Amino acid sequence: MKKGLIIALCLTIFMGTFAFANGAQEGGSDEVKIGFLVKMPEEPWFQNEWKFAQEAGEKYGFKVLEIGTPDGEKVLSAIDNIAAQGAQGFVICTPDVKLGPAIMAKANAAGLKVMSVDDRFVGADGSPMEEVPHMGISAYEIGKQVGYTMKEQMDARGWKQEDTGFMRISFNELPTAVDRTSGMTDALLEMGFDEAYIFESPEKTTDTEGGFNAASITITKNPQIKHWLIGGLNDEAAMGGTRACEGNGFAAEDICAVGIGGSGTATAEFAKSEVTGFYATALISPKRHGYETSEMVYKWITEGTKPAATTWTTAVMMDRTNYKEKLKENGLEE
Repeated sequence: MKKGLIIALCLTIFMGTFAFANGAQEGGSDEVKIGFLVKMPEEPWFQNEWKFAQEAGEKYGFKVLEIGTPDGEKVLSAIDNIAAQGAQGFVICTPDVKLGPAIMAKANAAGLKVMSVDDRFVGADGSPMEEVPHMGISAYEIGKQVGYTMKEQMDARGWKQEDTGFMRISFNELPTAVDRTSGMTDALLEMGFDEAYIFESPEKTTDTEGGFNAASITITKNPQIKHWLIGGLNDEAAMGGTRACEGNGFAAEDICAVGIGGSGTATAEFAKSEVTGFYATALISPKRHGYETSEMVYKWITEGTKPAATTWTTAVMMDRTNYKEKLKENGLEE
């Protein structure tokens, strides 16, 4: 009887081992788990990244582990968490780019593959950690898209240079803001805009009120300007500039404000029955950042194909004539 029990137990272990190995060979895609760690989980941008990561997971059959990591301690704890759950890799938007070396040390110790998104890791010397695959937004190129749009509108409206100013609503404390406004400026100059008509308008806060206050000062100082091109860090900067112009008697046809973000601030303006001076926005879509990064890490895990060192995304320009269509194309509206 004892001998029979031993034989039965051995058989059970053998069959279990065989089933596990067979399952792994046949498509362990359902065994793949990928973490997606974001610094501000309450923000719509990151919620949408998670949404699109889940879409990739549904397509390829892997599980996405969503974790909010607003500080360094939570990042390191999350890495332990996903490793304990059997994850093979993760995508992360770190709350502090200087955490890069610590994140990689922790990930390497756990055998996890890592891809950064939105914010790129920097090493101890302050240089980008190029060994870590990264998908980021090209702030400068998006700024150029905005600049080209403004200049095209200026020409289409027949505005003369001596009557037209570019209100550059700046927030130089933030590198991304500098990159965006520099791109706008360079695009305008490239298309023949006179540098003498570029007016620096520093804002103290990055909301609509900040843009409004910065613009109001510039408008007051330059009564000779009849038409305004307006751009800054985000939709709120451009909206603040629009409202300041309206408050100073400028008609919608004399304002061309172009935002960045494709936020509710912009779409609410486009939905108004009456045309305003807020002309367009550069829609930054979270779809690629959520879907494609997860897809890349999945293929890295299952096929051994490491993602490119860097992948830079730009924006989609949208205005009141096409915003519903563009939102739908980017998975942001049903």
